[in-house]
Parts: sequence; structure tokens; C-alpha cells
Amino acid sequence: MSERYELIDNSILLRYLFYPRRQHSKLREGTFDLSVPVEANVDIVCRAYPAAADGPWIIYFHGNGEVVSDYDGIAPLYKNRRLNLLVADYRGYGASGGTPTFGDLVGDARKIFEHLAVDFPAGLKPDQWFVMGRSLGSISALELAAAYPDQIGGVIIESGFISVAGLISHLGLPSPGDLSGLEQFYRDLAAKISVPALVIHGERDSLVPLSQGRELFEALGSEKKEMVVISLADHNDIMFVDSHKYMSAIEDFIRRNR
Repeated sequence: MSERYELIDNSILLRYLFYPRRQHSKLREGTFDLSVPVEANVDIVCRAYPAAADGPWIIYFHGNGEVVSDYDGIAPLYKNRRLNLLVADYRGYGASGGTPTFGDLVGDARKIFEHLAVDFPAGLKPDQWFVMGRSLGSISALELAAAYPDQIGGVIIESGFISVAGLISHLGLPSPGDLSGLEQFYRDLAAKISVPALVIHGERDSLVPLSQGRELFEALGSEKKEMVVISLADHNDIMFVDSHKYMSAIEDFIRRNR
């Protein structure tokens, strides 16, 4: 799996595509952390925000430059709608060990999901898993949606992309070489996805253009799929420009597909 990302992982691009932060806040009342072993001496730390004991859980892969504890202030938006949230970090982020690479980003997502599927706190076992990826995290969410269609109720992609080469070009970053194989892989991956899908994107996203979200939406193989565009929203304010529309789209999507 990691071979697909060798060009990127062995290039200067890693300096621009990952912004790890070693920040991890104290737990707030009602929350808990889970430590998932992904390699010898390397654990990924996830933070859980329970909202409803008998409700679905969203496994959330955050954007670049973010860490799980950034969601201490965002999780109440989910809790208010009785949506359980579990945010996963990446290697080198928050309290997680290791150094981030694209190959590990994808491989660790599978290990996290498999760990949660068999080892989750008693009394909080979900009646359904949903996966969600924001920006960089869309890679992990798409991989899980394609790999575990029978265990996932649906996939939510926020500010996501389908063309790595297109994104690198848009950001003015140096190309690591011929990425045509990776480009085709992502399109094939999207076409393979059969679970219900929701794509949310900001109308004025300056980092990941709306055209990327539309291309991803069109490429998804899901029979049940929908796209929501948040008017006037950029990449990092999409959750707040119209939080009601943003959260209602997520809540309604999950309720329809449980």
C-alpha cells in the first residue's frame, strides 16, 4: 500500500503537506482518549466525544495542521445532535508517536478502524460506524469506505479532493514526478465506493477548490450520494459560516442511512 505514495513520501513535499503539532489538551468531562498501536512503539491517540449511548459513531480524520484536541470546542456541535464523535490523529500529531507520511496515513486508518471494531468501551458499542474526512483526512475516509463497505453506514467528505497532482499544482508546490498512477488509483478508489456518500465543500475554498469536490462527487460509485455547497465559505471557516446548514447536512445524512 505504501508503495503508491513513495514518490511523495521520499520528496521535499512532506515538508509542505504535513504540519504536525505536539499539542494535546486535558480531557474534558465526558470525553476519553483511546491509544491505538499501529507499529512497534508507535501509538495513535484518538479522542472520543460520546453523545448518545445507543447512537452511531463518526470516525473523523481531521485536516492538516489540526490535532484531536482542536475538536474540544467543535464536538458540542455534534453532541447537540446526538452524534457520537471520535477524532483520530496522525503520526507526529498531538500525543501520537512517529513521523507522518502518506503511506502511514492510509495504513494507520485501517489499523484504527480494525482496533475500534473489536476493542471499544463496554456500553458504547456503536449500532453503526460512519467515517468522515476533512481535507487531508479525506484520503483516510475514502480508503475505509472502499475497504469496509459492510461495516460502514456511509462516508462524509468535507473539503476533500480527488487529484493529488491537481492540488499540488494549485498550491504551487514542487512536483515529485509522474503521479499519473496515483491519480488513476484515486479515481478507481472513488468508483469502487458503494456506501452512501455526502460531500460538503466551501464555495470559496482557496486551498482545495470547489472543482475538486465536484470531481470527487462525480467519481464516487455510490448510488446514494449528495453534495452540499456552503455559500461564501473558505477552507478553514466552512464549519462556522453556516454551521446550521453544515451540521444539518451531516445529521440528516446519517439519520437517513442508519
